[in-house]
Amino acid sequence: MAAPMLRWCCPGRRWAFPRIGDCSRHEKRFPAGSTASGKRGQSSVAQQPLITAQKPRKCEHKWAAVVGLEIHAQISSNSKLFSGSQVHFAAPPNSLVSFFDASLPGTLPAGYQITQQRLPIAVNGSLAYSICVGKKPAQVVPRTVRVKQIQLEQDSGKSLHDDLRSQTLIDLNRAGVGLLEVVLEPDMSCGEEAATAVRELQLILQALGTSQANMAEGQLRVDANISVHHPGEPLGIRTEVKNLNSARFLAKAIDYEIQRQISELENGGEILNETRSFDYKLGCTVPMRDKEGKQDYRFMPEPNLPPLLLYDSGSLPAGVDPQQVINIDWLRERLPELPSVTREKLVRQYGMLPEHSVALLNEVGLLEFFQNVMKETRAEPKRVTSWVLNTFLGFLKQQNLAVSESPVTPAALAELLDLLDRKAISSSAAKKVFEELWRSEGKTPTQIVAEKKLELMQDPEELEQLCRATLEAHPGVVMDLKKGNPRAINKLIGLVRKTTLGRADPAVIKEVLERQLSS
Repeated sequence: MAAPMLRWCCPGRRWAFPRIGDCSRHEKRFPAGSTASGKRGQSSVAQQPLITAQKPRKCEHKWAAVVGLEIHAQISSNSKLFSGSQVHFAAPPNSLVSFFDASLPGTLPAGYQITQQRLPIAVNGSLAYSICVGKKPAQVVPRTVRVKQIQLEQDSGKSLHDDLRSQTLIDLNRAGVGLLEVVLEPDMSCGEEAATAVRELQLILQALGTSQANMAEGQLRVDANISVHHPGEPLGIRTEVKNLNSARFLAKAIDYEIQRQISELENGGEILNETRSFDYKLGCTVPMRDKEGKQDYRFMPEPNLPPLLLYDSGSLPAGVDPQQVINIDWLRERLPELPSVTREKLVRQYGMLPEHSVALLNEVGLLEFFQNVMKETRAEPKRVTSWVLNTFLGFLKQQNLAVSESPVTPAALAELLDLLDRKAISSSAAKKVFEELWRSEGKTPTQIVAEKKLELMQDPEELEQLCRATLEAHPGVVMDLKKGNPRAINKLIGLVRKTTLGRADPAVIKEVLERQLSS
């Protein structure tokens, strides 16, 4: 009999929690009667019955893709879920393993996993996220994906396959590490949607402190279930792409797999119910194993673990020690600011476009960098936003650096923007200063401006003379302008700026030229 449920709703999320006396029960999951494998067992999405699509008539209808995700986030903890073994990234193989972590006997890298597969900690939720559609100006479109369930489980360790020696090595450092598995329903249709939803979840987990969710260190891994079909027809056979540890690779793997399945079906082939991996070097998915002869994952109750009881304020027993129970309402009242609220604040406080608020949060450390620049500069938020998202972020991506590795500090950028704001330097000179800041740590923008003689010309009479000399030296361009060629004025401005080595403001140059031409 299913446990009675207490439903709690709030904007954008719907979670259901067991009542007092009910529990999220822990179970052992055993793979029965199969050879050793380093791959995780199928979770709830993969276990659902398949609907086989008929082979389509070539190019009769357009195709629709269906994408569901299983996301495994490593819980922030110094030790493993049920043992005192420490959790450290890149520790020597098998150096952080207790007897309990090895969970022998069995055929996984750790013999079995403890999971909440049948009575998860939360069900029937939703995750709201937004995608940017179109070019300038981009439109931010809200999306929602249903959350089937969230459950706790152990990680299973890692198999390292050595094809040259035809052997498999086992590293159990990860075995027993606590994972939060989030199962998203197949409500997405492309790689961009999936990657954006995962990024939003990643930001939420980091804000809550649930997980560091560093994908590069394997703290957030994604399995994608993908199928294609013609609208109005049954869903197609799906494939599962395993262990994607980058949002970019997740998007590429999904989009490649969608096109691969469409091409296969349009050429008379069929889709196999199989597990695939993504080869990031080749940019394609490759088969790992088929699911037709899938392992029989058997579940049995774990008798050594007590139930996990969840309460709300209305169901909390009288006289109970609040430190010894999990009170959902108490936790809800202490939630930190979530990413969606932060983005709304940025738009409201600085008047920035919604897509700019998304970009600031999507890059680790970028929002803090932006806010630190804002604290130290007199420049307008619009100018700061442009420099941070275009110039600064552009240099980071070009050098493949994280924000924390930037040679340009918030204070240095703030000083540069102040020089620009009070018209001490031109926009082109500011870019030269930034390039020099990037190359030469230790120098301030003011020092660079002085050394390179990049300050704007302050003598109006000198500029008047340079403009007059330019007009006299280029009568052909002046004639073009008088004949109605609007581009001729830009040519003249460029010639003057070249003479001044970029030290004159283009707007001031234009004003002087137009006055001289009309006199």
